[in-house]
Amino acid sequence: ACESEEEAIAIANDTVYGLSGYVSSGSIDHARDVASQLRTGNVHLNGAGPDVNAPFGGYKQSGNGREWGEFGFEDFLEVKAVMGYTDA
Repeated sequence: ACESEEEAIAIANDTVYGLSGYVSSGSIDHARDVASQLRTGNVHLNGAGPDVNAPFGGYKQSGNGREWGEFGFEDFLEVKAVMGYTDA
């Protein structure tokens, strides 16, 4: 058991991995405050599940980028500029 919230956050962050975290609280504002202090790529609040529209990936040694959502989609794209708007 942890003696304080600060200790719990420190323990949660004391790892080389950071894929996902979970926060349970009676106050959604408090849960969001704690979530902002966790070094994880995803944080689920009060039982929330994954969302395919949100980027998925970890911090630290968890993963190598993002999947899902706009951020993940952009990793699979290459930018190309095509010039010339009239017939030759």
